[in-house]
Amino acid sequence: MKIAIDVMSGDNAPIETIKGCIKALETCSAKLILVGQKAIIKQELQKYKYSKDRIEIVDCKEVITMEDSPVNAIRTKKDSSMVVGLNLVKNKEADGFVSAGNTGALLSGGTLLVGRIKGIQRPALPVLIPTKRGYTLLIDCGANMDSKASYLQQFAHIGTIYMQEFMDINKPKVGLINIGTEEEKGNYLTKETFGLLKEDKKIRFIGNIEAREIPTGKADVLVCDAFVGNVILKFMEGFGSWIFSILRIEFKRSLKTKIAALLMKDGINNIKNKFYYSDKGGSPLLGIKGIVIKTHGNAKETEICSTILQAERFVQNELIEKITKNFQKK
Repeated sequence: MKIAIDVMSGDNAPIETIKGCIKALETCSAKLILVGQKAIIKQELQKYKYSKDRIEIVDCKEVITMEDSPVNAIRTKKDSSMVVGLNLVKNKEADGFVSAGNTGALLSGGTLLVGRIKGIQRPALPVLIPTKRGYTLLIDCGANMDSKASYLQQFAHIGTIYMQEFMDINKPKVGLINIGTEEEKGNYLTKETFGLLKEDKKIRFIGNIEAREIPTGKADVLVCDAFVGNVILKFMEGFGSWIFSILRIEFKRSLKTKIAALLMKDGINNIKNKFYYSDKGGSPLLGIKGIVIKTHGNAKETEICSTILQAERFVQNELIEKITKNFQKK
């Protein structure tokens, strides 16, 4: 198995990306293909001891930046680390690809270069979010700002497969994010989607889910368009940061609160890890013909490593094949 990594993209590339690759070699069995500027990669690799036959370097001169226009960058920067990595997956020279780069470009490249699975109208970008009961899959959170009801119905199927196969949840409960629990609530999109999900016997639809119910973990899969999903995701990230900044201030107020902080340190860290779950990997672009995973733009060693391990697990468990088979049955 070979996993390709976009070494040049992301806020902390290439240093943290390469550190994550070296760390991943300790656990994974895959061979890693480091895609980027060869001279820079070789210079950075000199800092580490590793099995030389476990790493391959694919040289390319260009980098797609966060400021680049997504579609235009994919079409014009053909020698960029992102485009070259995606083509490795397309041409079956790599079994998966990991990037911390421009999200829009990766989504466009995944769709244009790797291609959609037959029967899937639009790929989706899901993410696991922490809840009272563990983790819930939010889908879509970044790929389709303007969606049709039929797209959301397909996201429900993709999310169900994901949670069954990779979170070991039998018959995942699917909820539709809406402004009320009643069937008639919402806009045209949510009303039409509700009707499709209600009649779909292949999923376990439990109805509308209001935003305040999300943290309870009532649903295992939360379906929405990417505009709503991205707002929810960014709010949760910001809310988590705000909570912990407040806690830091409060625990420093007096000797008593400092002692309390020491006594509660393990519990606080456990809560913090639920919000900053860098060990869970990235967000796979589901619905395309290969494993392509987007990790945070500011990802560091731990998250890069986790995302590589995630890609390996997806390949081992035949995620693409299982999604493909599901849609071939329709």
